[in-house]
Amino acid sequence: MHVDTPHLTGHGPARRDDLRNLAIVAHVDHGKTTLVDSLLKQAGTFSAHESIAERVMDSNDLEREKGITILAKNTSVRWGGVTLNIVDTPGHADFGGEVERALTMVDGIVLLVDAAEGPLPQTRFVLRKALGYDMPVILVINKIDRPDARVKEVVDEAYELFMDLDASDEQLDFPIVYCSGRDGWASLDENTAHDESLRGDSLAPLCDVILDTIPSPAYTPDAPLQAWVTNLDANQYVGRLALCRVIEGTIEKGKQVAWCRLDGTIQRTKVAELFLTEQLTRVPVDSAGPGDLVAVAGIEEITIGETLADAENPVPLPRITVDEPALSMTIGINTSPLAGKDGSKMTARLVKNRLDAELVGNVSLRVNPTDRPDAWEVQARGELQLAVLIENMRREGFELTVGKPEVVTKDVDGKRHEPVERVTIDVPEEHLGAVTQLLAQRKGRMENMVNHGLGWVRLEYLVPARGLIGFRTEFLTETRGTGVVSHIFEGYEPWHGDIRARERGSLVADRQGPATTYAMINLQDRATMMVGPGTIVYQGMIVGENSRAGDMDVNICREKKLTNMRASSSDETVKLTPHRVLSLEHALEFIAADECVEVTPKHIRLRKVFLDPHDRVKAARAAN
Repeated sequence: MHVDTPHLTGHGPARRDDLRNLAIVAHVDHGKTTLVDSLLKQAGTFSAHESIAERVMDSNDLEREKGITILAKNTSVRWGGVTLNIVDTPGHADFGGEVERALTMVDGIVLLVDAAEGPLPQTRFVLRKALGYDMPVILVINKIDRPDARVKEVVDEAYELFMDLDASDEQLDFPIVYCSGRDGWASLDENTAHDESLRGDSLAPLCDVILDTIPSPAYTPDAPLQAWVTNLDANQYVGRLALCRVIEGTIEKGKQVAWCRLDGTIQRTKVAELFLTEQLTRVPVDSAGPGDLVAVAGIEEITIGETLADAENPVPLPRITVDEPALSMTIGINTSPLAGKDGSKMTARLVKNRLDAELVGNVSLRVNPTDRPDAWEVQARGELQLAVLIENMRREGFELTVGKPEVVTKDVDGKRHEPVERVTIDVPEEHLGAVTQLLAQRKGRMENMVNHGLGWVRLEYLVPARGLIGFRTEFLTETRGTGVVSHIFEGYEPWHGDIRARERGSLVADRQGPATTYAMINLQDRATMMVGPGTIVYQGMIVGENSRAGDMDVNICREKKLTNMRASSSDETVKLTPHRVLSLEHALEFIAADECVEVTPKHIRLRKVFLDPHDRVKAARAAN
């Protein structure tokens, strides 16, 4: 297959009339991936007999389990003779690095907003980045068939967001499309929410607006090759794939190119294989021109931000930069007494190699050495990004010890500054007092409060990032699971002072052995248990949450003494309360500064950093 050289359109730079590159961006769960599903179906991607999975772009196991997009991916559809290269981006704030990288590949964005929830923190983040690149924006109000949709108010909120981000008059003149990604229809009429006869039966209105609004890729005729590496992938047959956007010139299979590396060196290399994405598959091609999103094989050590340029006239493109990490945690080998029972990858060398491999494709991650040779400080955007990395490693057979997340501070004019998050909360009115009190304890500063008159209140706060560590668990408890919270990095502010830690202490096992029902019955009145009967515990392992402040060492392996006397109460039945099972994210939120999480392929255990109680006392004295 050969890609024709694009033709000129008028004076000035040349343009590819047959191509549009766009990203679909939105807050988590506003329907990006579902909308892409509908576009693929209507473009004839799937044959009539083919079974179609929901959220076909979420190909990663973790993405399907969590119902979120973690990695930015691209697909293409043909519409009216034009190829639409669509990049589906993550909606969660912790994967903002993926969004920033995706924006370097495209010429415009489709901003998806839920018709009921309206703009949320990640909506602000991606829109701010797109406006910074001076990209055209198409506003799509999705899920307008929801019974609680408030279309007019959401459009007004979107305009307010644009103005709050200092959008120019041209940027404020954006088209609006009303649609239901799930049902696969779109309309330009704002009355569609109330009049079903206006809805149509396809996404053609949205595609037409895309063709009219998103500019075709521009390039300079006869310019030498420049292809920007924006992402990485791998193929079991050809090895590492560099996913590039061709900025200028033509890249050809089998030809020599200049590989402009991040360290400033330039090396000649050969393009072994070249692929274009057609719908959901990569198709081998002989050449690709300006604006094409291609996969290049044959360069094993290539990484994100580097440039493939003309072999005789190499001109590197600028490095891809993303916002700095806000959180860090220590990741090391498993040092517990039960180490080696589950996993196959135990050594410091294997852990370090795996972290280095993660850096290759994750531009928003940092790995720094610590004073221990078997542990490293890993910096990321947020807890979920770190939790996803750890979850992937445990599924690969690693056993790890993971410390408590901490914020990454920096000095500004000699003063310590810390990251601050913009937090948006939707909560029923009856829980408003409890939530505001919770945020006040964490140094939160209210920016806005809106009551939509439907029994729900929206709160907007600025909160130090360290105040949000462990917040989600308490928030869900206070709101009985009804509240919705989301947050995004806002900037740095001077250190806000001390923030109270977890009020309750831990129940810590004082010996190794199986936990017994008899011991747990005697402990459950003063603690919430985190292990079940028969669980093997060890000295220093956390087995429950104390109902009071302060830790308590307990013998959870205690057995009932047998005698030859039958007690009158021996036939009474005592009910054992079910123990609390923590997910990896909840475990990372729960632990205190002197605690850590033991992660293996089969278990997640909480433990003290120092297992011996005498060592813990010495460490506490040294800290004070």
